[in-house]
Order: sequence, then C-alpha cells, then structure tokens
Amino acid sequence: MTFSLGRAAKIAVISVLAMTLTACGLPRSGPSKNEIFAGSVQRKGDAFIVSVNDRVTRATAVIPAFGFSDAFLKAGVIGSDIIRPGDTLGLTIYENVDDGLLASQGLNATTLNEVQVDGQGYIFVPYAGRIKAAGNTPEAVRRIITEKLADQTPDPQVMVRRLAGDGATVTVAGAVGAQGVYPIERPTRTLTAMLARAGGVTVPPEIAQVTVMRGKETGKIWYQDLFEYPQYDIALRNGDRILVQEDTRAFTALGATGSQNRVRFDTQTITAVEAIARVGGLNPNLADPTGVFVLRNEPAEIANQVLGRTDLVGAQRMVYVLDLTEPNGLFLARDFVIRDGDTVYVTEAPFVTWSKTLGALTGSLSMASSLVSTADTLSGN
Repeated sequence: MTFSLGRAAKIAVISVLAMTLTACGLPRSGPSKNEIFAGSVQRKGDAFIVSVNDRVTRATAVIPAFGFSDAFLKAGVIGSDIIRPGDTLGLTIYENVDDGLLASQGLNATTLNEVQVDGQGYIFVPYAGRIKAAGNTPEAVRRIITEKLADQTPDPQVMVRRLAGDGATVTVAGAVGAQGVYPIERPTRTLTAMLARAGGVTVPPEIAQVTVMRGKETGKIWYQDLFEYPQYDIALRNGDRILVQEDTRAFTALGATGSQNRVRFDTQTITAVEAIARVGGLNPNLADPTGVFVLRNEPAEIANQVLGRTDLVGAQRMVYVLDLTEPNGLFLARDFVIRDGDTVYVTEAPFVTWSKTLGALTGSLSMASSLVSTADTLSGN
C-alpha cells in the first residue's frame, strides 16, 4: 500500500492543528483582565468596575464598630455586700448567759453556717423568726436579729457574714481559661476582673471579641478595647452571660499569588498590601501588578457613595481595581481596607499568556511536522 501526501495537504494538517489549539483553552490560574472587565455593568454585566483612588479608599474603609449601649455603660457597680435571694450567710450569736436560748450547754456562742436566703429573700433564725435579708447589708441583718433576740436573751451579740453563694452570678464561656458560673464578689464586679477570674482569654488578644448578653440586650467589644477605653469595662449584673470568641472574619486569595487560600484575619484591620503579603506576595513569574482585583458585595449606602449615585438599592457586586505600577499605587493598596468575605484576585501578565500560547503552538507544530515527515517516509517522498 502506498501513501501520498502533497504540500497542500501538509499545510492543511498544520492549519487544523493551529485552529484546534486556538479553540482549546490554555491552562491558567483564572480569568484575564479583559474577561473581568467584560462582566461590568457598562458591558451589560452585573458588576461595577471601580479603579481605586483616595476617595474610594475613604468611602470603603469600614471597620466593624463594636461597643456597649448606654444601658450597659450607665449601670453602676453593684454593692458587693448587698444580700440577694440565693446568697448564703454565716451567723454567730453570742449570749451573755451560761444557759442561753441557742447555745449548747456550757457554751455561750452559737454558729449557724450556710444559712440560705430563700427565693423571697428571707432567712429563718430560731427565736427570731423569718427575717428579710435580701436587699439589706450584713450589718442591717445583724441589727434586725439583735433586736429580735434582745427581748428573749440579755445583751445578744450577733455576727453576720455574707458567704459566696449563687445569689448574683454570671456565666463565662468560650475561649477562656476556665469556663463556668462565677459569683459576683467584691474583686469581680467588672468585666475585665471577671474575665481574669475565669483564667483570661486563650486566643490572641488582638482578635479576641467579648460579647455580653443581659436579658434582651447584647453588646460586643474587642478585648483590647477594654484596656484602651476604660469606660467599656462595664459593671456586671446578676444573670449576665459572657462569651469570648476568636474573630471569624476571612478573605480568599486567588490567581497569580504565592499561594491560593482562605485566610483568617489575624488583626482587627487588613489592607490590600497586607492581604497579598499573607499569601506570599505576587508570583514573580506570573503576576500582572496592574491587575489586582478585590471583589465584594457592597452595601447600597457605600456603593452609592463610591459611584456618586443615590438610586442603588440592596447589595451591589463591586470589583475594585488596583494598579500597583502607578506612582501612588502601593500607597492606595496600603490604605485600601479588606473586609470579611472579600476575594483578592491577581491576573496573569499578558506575556505569560503569550508564552503559554507560543509554547503550546510550537509543540503542536513540532508534532505536526513529525507527522508530515512520517507520512513522507511512508509514501517514499
């Protein structure tokens, strides 16, 4: 059998291979700059493409604002010696006779340990009856018991001690050294003191968030702000629930960066430059420094401010473009704040795409030439 392949056929084979290569997508890390621009509103897409400048960095520099309401801030420190329902008292009663009402034979003192204040705020003392303890100080209760016993035993001497009980407690949970229910005592009447009593926070302080729940009210604060702003060291109340958590915010880095990953915030604020640095910087063999994109769903009030409009309603898809080669490009990237849920994407340089195309085409043409040579050999040409 004889094969014959003319020059026209050879050209046809090479052309088919080239067209096939053109039709097939080359491997790459993501869309090109032009492909992202093609999704803009101006080109009938659904995203607003915005070049970052000083005005845009100011409009988008939104940092989570935490704090406590006036209901928390204006609550005064509770008196640590005020007795409450559920508290436990210790009573010692001295009688000025050898055979007293309460004392055992031969003793002139009676000790009543762990006298529980009931739900209505009362305690029971033999021969003195039910006494209202809740709302009083130990000194006030001492006077009441003394007056009750004075008519029955000469010159009674009474000592009242407030023991640690469950009358005023808070619950501390989350990233602390020892979770549990703690009584509000004289040293632990404020938030920072109670956190210290629970063993302190066990996550990096700069990303620790403290939430206090009091009835239907909830307040949240950065742990470090408790020390920078003393007014946030609020007074605690019975039933408060304190939760310590690590910051859960994160952004995603894709494209021509050192690594592609989802990155947790390790500080309260992260800028675009810092975000790129956290994933190994720009890939020197692939990255296009003119094509650094930040993609996010922007609230309507910020989107209107950025675009100079007033008609947008609801979250808007925004694509912010950073050109690091501009004279102030690095300064803008240093000032542009990354937010929770952002996607940071770096495109490949045009030269990289051209090199990939050239390499693939060269390889395909070499293969085609080899096929032609083989065909010539078989045909005897």
